[in-house]
Amino acid sequence: MNKQKFIHRSLYRSAPKVRIPKRIPTILLIIFCIAPICSEGADESYEQDFLITAYYSPIPDQCCYVKGGLKADKILNGNGTHAADGTPVYPGMVAAPAGYNFGTSINLPGIGVFKVHDRGGAIIERGDGLHRLDLWVGYGEEGLARALALGIVRVKGTVYPEGSVQPETSFELESLDAPLKRLDEFKLSGTNLLDTAPALNERSYSAMMMQEHLKSLGYFTHASTGFFGEVTQESIRRFQQDFRLSGRDDKLTEQTAAYILSAVRRKDASNPIDDNVDSSSARNTIQQAQRLLRFLGFYEGRTDGEYSDELMASILKFQQEYWLVGTKNDPGAGRIGPITMRHIRALWDRTLVSRYAEKLIFIQKVKSSLTGEQFVDTFLQEGQYGTQVKNLQSELASLGYFPHEKINGSFGPLTKDSVVSYQIDYGIISSKNHIGAGVVGPATLSSLRSNKLKDIYARVRSEGLKVL
Repeated sequence: MNKQKFIHRSLYRSAPKVRIPKRIPTILLIIFCIAPICSEGADESYEQDFLITAYYSPIPDQCCYVKGGLKADKILNGNGTHAADGTPVYPGMVAAPAGYNFGTSINLPGIGVFKVHDRGGAIIERGDGLHRLDLWVGYGEEGLARALALGIVRVKGTVYPEGSVQPETSFELESLDAPLKRLDEFKLSGTNLLDTAPALNERSYSAMMMQEHLKSLGYFTHASTGFFGEVTQESIRRFQQDFRLSGRDDKLTEQTAAYILSAVRRKDASNPIDDNVDSSSARNTIQQAQRLLRFLGFYEGRTDGEYSDELMASILKFQQEYWLVGTKNDPGAGRIGPITMRHIRALWDRTLVSRYAEKLIFIQKVKSSLTGEQFVDTFLQEGQYGTQVKNLQSELASLGYFPHEKINGSFGPLTKDSVVSYQIDYGIISSKNHIGAGVVGPATLSSLRSNKLKDIYARVRSEGLKVL
């Protein structure tokens, strides 16, 4: 028995001792702590029902704003340059409720894969289990059209929390429709090309308006799609050449916009001279030529209907200035035939278009001088308050619809009743039961702006620019 114990102890004691390096337990502990997290992260995705809407980045010089003006649209949609986490806006970015960490990925079948970078006051987890998401869908008018067209969509998506295995962000703006005609209902009636600045390679409602104007003048012969491409650029270039304008053709400038609007206003004007002018012409036709050539600076004689040497000389002077004839002995010299008539008409049009364009530019400067501190520039309704409501009350008071002593910046029942009275008087609604009664929407805002501009323009003409 003692011998067996001895042998056992001897065998045990003879086994070599193995020393475990001190760093091994530490490494094993780290692996043990990390392994459960990694294995769990691969399975963290889950499905969720979402209510999808969209927002955009408003920019200056849009034809239309969903809230009536740039400032109001920025309040609704955010500044438009960066998300809440500081990321510059990009296709594939989404605003999600506060319970979704920045960096969370969300796959929305049929739409794309998005990453959470933004927040929003109305972007919440609703009590009915639906979570609201707001997709960023672009800049300017095209972005607004895309957001309006998307509307509200219910989708079951897959959420991939931050830190889990996530799919790549994948979303193309062009995959969502952007029908520019959707902006019609938000376009104020006083809005024109001078309020816009469409540029090359952009797609916008403003560019579509410009194309339609150029088409009516015969400079654009394609469908008005709203895409400002090389064909549109060439149309602008030809218009500028005909009206002796210089400047950019890759962006609608103030001068070109004013000339287009002025030319459209004159496009149906009748010919200023009824017929060709020579010694056999009717007295009335010769008088028309005398008046027109005097207006254009080529004739200083009497309007007597006589085809005199003085009239012939003035016609010849015009023809020589425009390289239609060389001397008085050339065929057609001193007479107004079809070719000379066309050139006289073109100069007449350019002169009158230029005069009215200058007036439009001046009116636009008056309009641009009015800031949000003086001007109602957003849609309003009962329950709102602030500077814009105060501006509304002041404007209504100046027109006799609101008591001056009640101006307080709060849109209550009294303000609503005043708006209704104004709307009925100006033919915006037919009765107080109208669906838009008491709401300052596009039609009412257009009317208020028009009245304000007329008043200020009249004061500027009588008192000068100091009024501004």
